[in-house]
Amino acid sequence: MNFFEQQEHARRQTRMLVRLFALAVLAIVLAVNFVMALLWILIQGQPWSGAHHYPHGFFLTNTVVTVILICGGTLIETFNLRDGGDAVARMAGGRMVALNTSDIHERRLLNVVEEMALASGIACPRVYLLDKEESINAFAAGYNPNEAVVAVTRGTLTRLTRDELQGVVGHEFSHILNGDMRLNLKLLGVLFGIEMVGDFGRKTMEFVLYSSDDSVTVRKITVFHIAALAFGVTFFVIGYIGLFFGRLIKSAVSRQREFLADASAVQFTRNPDGLGNALRKIGGLSRKSFSGAYIEHRNAEQLSHLFLSAVRPNLMAGLFATHPPLRERLRRIYGRDVALLDAQEMPAEDVVFPVPTGSLPDIAYAASSLAEMKSDLLASTDAIAATAAQAYGGALAKIRLCPEIDQAVHDPYAAPLLVYALLLGPEREQSPQRQCLSEYLPQQAAKVAQFAAAIARLPADARLPLLDLMMPALRQLPITARDAMLAQVQRMIASDQRVSLNEFVLQTVLVRRLAVQANRAVRVKYSAVTELKPECHVLFSLVAHVAAPLLQQSAQSLFIRAADFSPALFLVKTDLIEIAALSYGRIKTALDKANQLAPLANPALIKSLLAIAGEQSPLPLPLADLLRAICAAIEAPMPAAVAAVYTASGWPDASLS
Repeated sequence: MNFFEQQEHARRQTRMLVRLFALAVLAIVLAVNFVMALLWILIQGQPWSGAHHYPHGFFLTNTVVTVILICGGTLIETFNLRDGGDAVARMAGGRMVALNTSDIHERRLLNVVEEMALASGIACPRVYLLDKEESINAFAAGYNPNEAVVAVTRGTLTRLTRDELQGVVGHEFSHILNGDMRLNLKLLGVLFGIEMVGDFGRKTMEFVLYSSDDSVTVRKITVFHIAALAFGVTFFVIGYIGLFFGRLIKSAVSRQREFLADASAVQFTRNPDGLGNALRKIGGLSRKSFSGAYIEHRNAEQLSHLFLSAVRPNLMAGLFATHPPLRERLRRIYGRDVALLDAQEMPAEDVVFPVPTGSLPDIAYAASSLAEMKSDLLASTDAIAATAAQAYGGALAKIRLCPEIDQAVHDPYAAPLLVYALLLGPEREQSPQRQCLSEYLPQQAAKVAQFAAAIARLPADARLPLLDLMMPALRQLPITARDAMLAQVQRMIASDQRVSLNEFVLQTVLVRRLAVQANRAVRVKYSAVTELKPECHVLFSLVAHVAAPLLQQSAQSLFIRAADFSPALFLVKTDLIEIAALSYGRIKTALDKANQLAPLANPALIKSLLAIAGEQSPLPLPLADLLRAICAAIEAPMPAAVAAVYTASGWPDASLS
């Protein structure tokens, strides 16, 4: 479960970044005070005198001004990035791709992103297009997977084949799954804060040198102006020296994460030529000309560590390069030196949508350490069982059999009706829910019933993937509309005064991904499952009660399986909580606390829950749905045993034509 190790590694790097930031602030404060003290001595005209008297609060004022500039700049940029991935995409000049776009390149991009989201079991990210960028590049951004975005350049769409596009998207999904996005946003805030010191000095110099009404008329020089100019020069020089070292930190942190993301992309797609050929085309573009090979936007340098490849030529490659050398990345993918490729634009008529077959790869638990990747990266393409296009089949094709559902999934105003349709149980149980719909949404009740009939014709294992596909559309709703939808969901669930497993699963996923707090980064409060013994009681009991009738065993015996897998909790069979005592509020509280568990402690919890199923393969669908909802609630990827359930049922190829 190296995903969790990578999450913990990202958190350690974040803590290291905070420490380095504190050291940078301290160094800048000391440098400012030292230079200002020298300037004061020179202004006093007695540089060699043994005693110097500084004004009261001299050093305190210097320190406070410097700290306010740095911390204030960091807070300002963090506030500007409060929208997470959407804010970053807009900074790069991105345009959100309409979910109902008719552009064939954009449709292919949405298709690939949706496939990857289904394979990974995370909410489908919003997709942005950098229309004015002809280079091949992309990035993922956001504070957590629930509000992630994937942005690609126009050149990525028009110059790459579908397999190559999948490799690029797989690289970006690795950053989402490995917890790199939050670290990258913190880097943006920190560097902006340090840059504020230099900008303050620059603006001070401009104020001193140029009058407000005549930009070329030099002011009459006085002692005050000399002092102010020296003050500005001090902050300018020290600020940009600080920024120099800040960018060194950014580059060092970014480079190793790129190697990991490359390796993960190959593992995800089972196709080294996907990402490999995309990187070869990037190299081919940069070899031919500067124009069209790099990012042109004015914020390119600020966002450089987010992108797939370098945004500018690396004049000081050993210091400021946020990405490893392209040839080294290719060598790690292919195990040898390979030639670069030309990147010609493809006509729209050459864009194809192959029929997917096969099953979803185990993307969630794909190897994510460089050591484990080595054999996969060096494998020949002949050993790859299927292309990326073949590997992602199953669930997406099942959902898209019905054009009406396919259209509603991408429509922000129709998607809530699909959510209500998913909540409608068997016909005999729908009466209270239909009455609730008729009472609160009388004009939409008939459409919901129509969607419910269409969903009933889908395989049962397509229901939760369908919900994942809706997330980009649902996230486009205003917060008030989202809250209204969640309130209606709650009313429908409460209408029959009972909570079915289907209702619990759907509500858990919806609340975790769409509630106001879903976009906020969750702080780690617990380092081990032993700190969450009461919560483990609740979750183990819940899964045991659900699994008992499915596996035809007693809930107590299944509870003990989980307890045996976590001996440090010292649980016994009498600790099993009765099903009547497992209220939704109690379960939600347990999940909220489990979401604050350290990444390296997450595997112990998930393995214990999986232990309840024993050797059962495939898992019963209701149990897989519950485990999938729990993973969504604690922001963990689906285990391979859970992911396999959603492609286990067959689907005739003839129906895909």
